Amino acid sequence: MTQGFRVALIGASGLLGRAVAGELADVASWQVVRTAHSRGDAQSVKLDIRDDTAVHAFIEHEKPDAIVVAAAERRPDICENDPGLARALNVDALCSIARAARALNSWVLSISTDYVFDGTAPPYFPADPPSPLNAYGRSKFEGERALLDSGANACVLRLPLLYGPVLDWSESAVTSLTPAIVKSSGAGAEPALMDAWATRYPTFTPDVAVVIRQMTERHARGEAITGITQWSGDEPMTKFDIAEHIARVLRVEARLVAQTTPADSTPRPRDCHLNSGALETLGIGRRTRFDTAIAQVLANYPDPQAPSQ
Repeated sequence: MTQGFRVALIGASGLLGRAVAGELADVASWQVVRTAHSRGDAQSVKLDIRDDTAVHAFIEHEKPDAIVVAAAERRPDICENDPGLARALNVDALCSIARAARALNSWVLSISTDYVFDGTAPPYFPADPPSPLNAYGRSKFEGERALLDSGANACVLRLPLLYGPVLDWSESAVTSLTPAIVKSSGAGAEPALMDAWATRYPTFTPDVAVVIRQMTERHARGEAITGITQWSGDEPMTKFDIAEHIARVLRVEARLVAQTTPADSTPRPRDCHLNSGALETLGIGRRTRFDTAIAQVLANYPDPQAPSQ
């Protein structure tokens, strides 16, 4: 790799950003600068991506060869109730980043979602027409278009449901199930109702971090990937299935009840399986089996920040 290759990781403090930060830090020849909004530390530059002036000043100062954008508003219910916030973080911020990147010819890799599809005709390929069902999916699709239409050297990476090492169990829709699962195993406890309608493809953030590092390495070699790409785990599961796996890992006798009809107030797609073939053809990718990965994540339950034994 070229000595002095510079990467700006925007949104390094979130679930995916932390995994990407750790993976990129292992590339000795790269200089990686991280940004964070609310969880900044000594290793991160504080940056509000909604501030166009601050975004341009940061990128002009750092002059990165590559920009990985992991910051976003990705909670569907929040997006539904506050579409202005969703647009500011998922669309307008990308426009700012793209304009600054284009001036330096920096490569931009932005994270998107399987929720750009309506979930009626899986598997979905990168060229399939999006048809989002909710404000989150719409904002991410608009962000994709804004970035790719900006003239910047850019790539979109669509991902499905993510899980990985967390700071608290609510940080991922996978680990957020755990307290209810454990509680349902108590004497006299009510059963835990778990969605058994929508099929998900839980994807381990350290695996995604490897994918992003491999994609960035190609750019560093002068073989940048552009346009839309996708990566996904390959184990289909409902939340009910996920809950059963978690109960087995924790060795609790959970009482689980399958909810076989949609129950969320915000509409969600039934099955948005993303085809990952384009990246696989390039030799890019890594998948850790769900049982192996979730056992690592839950090793410190109930305190996710406790040191491993």
